[in-house]
Amino acid sequence: MIVYSASKAEFVEHVKFNAIEKLIEEAVYKKLKRRTGKSEVQSWKNSLQYMFNILTDESIPASAGVAVEYNIPLTSRRVDFILTGKDRSRNDTAIIVELKQWSTAQVTEKDAIVKTYLNGGIQETNHPSYQAWSYSALIEDYNETVRDEHIGLRPCAYLHNMECGAAVNDSRYAEHTDRAPVFINSDAKKLSDFLKRYIKYGDTDDIMYRIEHGVIKPSKTLADSLASMLRGNREFILLDEQKLVYETALELSEKGRENPKQTLIVKGGPGTGKSVVAVNLLVEATNREMLAQFVSKNAAPREVFKTRLTGTMRKTHIDNLFRGSGGYTETESNRFDLLIVDEAHRLNEKSGLYGNLGENQIKELIKSSKTSIFFIDEDQRVTLSDIGTIGEIRDFARKLGSKVTVMELSSQFRCNGSDGYLAWVDHVLQIRQTANANLEGIDYDFRVFDDPNQLREVIEKKNRRANKARLVAGYCWDWNSKKNPEAYDIAIPEHGFKARWNLDKHGSKWLIAEDSISEIGCIHTCQGLELEYVGVILGDDFLIRDGVAVTNASKRSRSDRSVRGYKKMLKEDRESALAIADMIIKNTYRTLMTRGMKGCYIYSSDPETREYFRSVSRSWVEEKDDEMLLHALPYDVVDYEAARPYEGYVPLYDLQAAAGDFSEFQYPEESQWVHLPEHFHTKKGQFVVQVVGESMNKRIPNGAWCLFSDNPGGTRNGKIVLVQHRAIEDPDHGGSYTVKLYRSEKTFVDGDLVNQRVTLSPVTSSVGYADLVFDADDLDDLHVVGEFVAVLA
Repeated sequence: MIVYSASKAEFVEHVKFNAIEKLIEEAVYKKLKRRTGKSEVQSWKNSLQYMFNILTDESIPASAGVAVEYNIPLTSRRVDFILTGKDRSRNDTAIIVELKQWSTAQVTEKDAIVKTYLNGGIQETNHPSYQAWSYSALIEDYNETVRDEHIGLRPCAYLHNMECGAAVNDSRYAEHTDRAPVFINSDAKKLSDFLKRYIKYGDTDDIMYRIEHGVIKPSKTLADSLASMLRGNREFILLDEQKLVYETALELSEKGRENPKQTLIVKGGPGTGKSVVAVNLLVEATNREMLAQFVSKNAAPREVFKTRLTGTMRKTHIDNLFRGSGGYTETESNRFDLLIVDEAHRLNEKSGLYGNLGENQIKELIKSSKTSIFFIDEDQRVTLSDIGTIGEIRDFARKLGSKVTVMELSSQFRCNGSDGYLAWVDHVLQIRQTANANLEGIDYDFRVFDDPNQLREVIEKKNRRANKARLVAGYCWDWNSKKNPEAYDIAIPEHGFKARWNLDKHGSKWLIAEDSISEIGCIHTCQGLELEYVGVILGDDFLIRDGVAVTNASKRSRSDRSVRGYKKMLKEDRESALAIADMIIKNTYRTLMTRGMKGCYIYSSDPETREYFRSVSRSWVEEKDDEMLLHALPYDVVDYEAARPYEGYVPLYDLQAAAGDFSEFQYPEESQWVHLPEHFHTKKGQFVVQVVGESMNKRIPNGAWCLFSDNPGGTRNGKIVLVQHRAIEDPDHGGSYTVKLYRSEKTFVDGDLVNQRVTLSPVTSSVGYADLVFDADDLDDLHVVGEFVAVLA
């Protein structure tokens, strides 16, 4: 998402007449649904005034594009300023400018870390050049359009208030300033020259729009990348707080080799990159010849990582890298250089199968290592035996003579980078009240289903692409299939729905097992891991009555050890027991509902609960067909009477209704119309349709809304077109039309150049799609309905 976009000429006018900060403030409220503080508005005004001074150079083309506050896909990080255009060779280029208000900076011994005045004091933070470069690299990693269409990204940083640049240009940061030069106040001419070096001509091809609406492929999950990471290739780019936590952890681990012992507590919610930082630390610590281990109470992440490593390392080496939290009861003091504890909120007091070993897992971990790092989210404590709290870690560190450092991760990578969705989950589960009372304006696919069979069908469809979608449920059904694999566990008779919990044969590898899609996972097999889409079945332990969340731990299965001891607690202190159980149940569903990076779909057998989630989500996609609504259309859709035809409005056609002859379907006055942004110069003959299927997924995502132009003229060779032919039976929708890359072979007949053969080719990473070839005899019936213009959403 881009908060503000314009041409250079428009941007200069907006700043010149003191309108820029107001325009951005209004755009932030409209697009992000949040008010902006005075200090942030003032920082926009100051920084953009300096960029205005740079852009008044007439050598920078007036038609260059300007974008302010661009949200990097799948994160909550924003790029301050982007200038787009073409270089001397007419290659598409986007210059990323990280703007800073800093007046001073200090050098540190940490890689890419400086000190400056932030939040009322001197703080450590990322070097601006590293920050600009990491944003650039992340965009390239996530955005297939940038890679495939060879859009060059050029990062830099501009510290316009800084008078002396000795610290930020210190030689120890040369690696980063070489990749992304840093400019201070007196470098205005150098910055101008830098911009002109890469932007010679204007943006005539909507470069920023293509970047914003390009094909987004999420970053690889930790499990997919661990093998190469352990060979020394850190595949994940560490952003902002992640980089600072990583460097600080390495510094503390070096100190911990001497005295005193070190303990680092890292707070972070779902998807903040805790596991990414943890594994990066494991890799680097091993490279530094430290004796280090990755520790988690939950076996699922460990087993997934081990499975991904099979064949690249000896099993004994893998087992020595990943350990359960109960394996340190007998370990000698300071045996390890570094213990990295993931999901520390899941730690228990006692260890062993029967809870009869050791004294306290937190104490044992700190005692066993010179440096211990605890990654923790107290809101993901999901059993009565979970004792992992920041207070407990502090107390034991103090008793064992370990110096404590506390840091926090806030950059979101789960749930499409949406802090808003995570806040909404907390709000609707009534964990805490937030400003996100509904999902309006939040880019996340959330749906409510009235039939669990439909939910299962959609999840199975999502899983076909990458084996990264699963059904999970609250632990409210007994695990009968554990002893009898033929038995069913989860039964919803009114819908004829039956399913099994994850089979014992898969164990903790359920999430990645190829044949486990028919099974249902629980909190214990998915916590700490990621999916693309998650389907959640809510049990009777969580109901809504008159708008109030009512939890009931007695509805949990007797097989569920997470509420073991609840009845005893209830007798001893009823009020306290009810409060703790309420927290456990809500945290469980919070965790389940935040496993999906792209979407979460839910079902509850209770109608009032379903209606509650439907009302608070206000998601229009829930009532539509799944295959046709994979993406929401973010523009106003109106009836013909309310539109201004082809003056910013174009008709919206339903291709599914065009299974016959598309030309017979085109009656604009009977269609709805879409209001497009101003930079689209709409004209008669243009229309919007939704393209379904994976045959063009390198250019057009499945379910994307696309703009087409009818009979634009000129050659169609090498262009993407919507075509119709009686012989076509598209594998994705069965219609006699399809969207493909058009290539023709021509020959001269009686002095005229005519088509001899036309080939329609998929542009896809998926298998099963073949070229469609039409020879001369078939070409009379081949109708090119429209030429692809752009992906809208």
